[in-house]
Amino acid sequence: MKRTKGVLAVTGIAALMLSACGGESSNPAEEEPSAAETGQDSEEQQPADGAESTEAPVRDENADLVIWSDNVRAPVLQEYADQFGQEFGITAQVQVATDVRQQFKDATNVGEGPDIIVGAHDWLGELVQDGTVAPIQMSSDVESGFTPESIEATQFNGQTYGVPYSTENLALIRNTDMAPDLPATMEDLVAKGKELVDAGEAEAPMVTPVSQQGDAYHAFPYLSAYGGGIFGTNEDGGWDSQNVILDSPETIKGGEKISMLAEQGALNVSIDGTTAEALFTAGDAPFFITGPWSLPAIQDAGINYEVSPIPEFEDGGDPIPFLGVQMFYVSADAANPTLAQEFVNNYVPTPDFQMAMFRAGGRPPALQETLDAVSADNPDIEAFAESGEGAQPMPNIPAMNAVWGPLGVAEVDIVEGAPAAERLPSAQQEIVSNIE
Repeated sequence: MKRTKGVLAVTGIAALMLSACGGESSNPAEEEPSAAETGQDSEEQQPADGAESTEAPVRDENADLVIWSDNVRAPVLQEYADQFGQEFGITAQVQVATDVRQQFKDATNVGEGPDIIVGAHDWLGELVQDGTVAPIQMSSDVESGFTPESIEATQFNGQTYGVPYSTENLALIRNTDMAPDLPATMEDLVAKGKELVDAGEAEAPMVTPVSQQGDAYHAFPYLSAYGGGIFGTNEDGGWDSQNVILDSPETIKGGEKISMLAEQGALNVSIDGTTAEALFTAGDAPFFITGPWSLPAIQDAGINYEVSPIPEFEDGGDPIPFLGVQMFYVSADAANPTLAQEFVNNYVPTPDFQMAMFRAGGRPPALQETLDAVSADNPDIEAFAESGEGAQPMPNIPAMNAVWGPLGVAEVDIVEGAPAAERLPSAQQEIVSNIE
């Protein structure tokens, strides 16, 4: 539709071997919704092999390079870690962590952390603030191979701190049996949905998670539709935690669209993520605004569907979702920082690696070459990537921790009838107070 859209020099195997042999274990966040906490990646935070333990992994003293990941991607990572180990004559180990971010910080503080972690980009500001991650020495040639939005998400205070491998964002999924044609606007979508409800063929015109607590993540496309958002930017283009813009005319206009959708029955506080998915997979709603994490359940239910960008409003407002990026971080206190930098710079940016990670997790690859290859055969991934073009990476500054609760409650109030022009400024006051 309408969206406008260097490799680390190896100093020699001998140097790497010295680093590997001489290193020891060393010292080195939906609360903001990470991929798992918003329901975007519910598979990722489960213990491996059905285990019930949620204890942090214990670093093997005999491992030269240690990577922490979720259990979904760990098997693929171990294959590449083994290749890396064979190439450099070292032992590389992948360990499963059930809460990577917190366990990484805790373990690093007592000198037992990994060299590399895999996690969401919106952890970045907090990890930098804690001094637990190191900048990545990525060459401009390597950087240019990634989608611009994914690279933007890896940067904080003018430095790059991660190598991305996948992206995720919201889009519209349409039941093509109930709605064969893609609505041209959000108003057309709601009208079609209400027509089906009135005919007794659907229970809701559209489903989007709201819940009794609110869902700021799913509300954001509406708040951003007219150029609004949560934070303004600073001179460097980064997010400015001292410039909250919920009270801006642009954001308030987006909030008024939330009111309109609620009045038409398209947003409802009784519908959370689980309920929304259940209604759509049961054939009781024609439209579902969600991310790629919902595709397995939709496919298992046998729903005929199509993915497309969220439609514009008839007055030109363009709902643009947050972009989430998954990436590889290097610990600031890695036992073997040279090896860690070598792995993230020379293994992660390769098409083969990115394709393997896509097959494990089902998210659009961050490397443009791999994204193009996947999109050629997978219209779902092509459509999610299209919906994410021009999307704002979710703010990766620590101040986002102050946003989710107040903005979620404000969304609930607006859905239930409170004027956006009153409720968003009051939410801003609470957020500013929380930040201070």
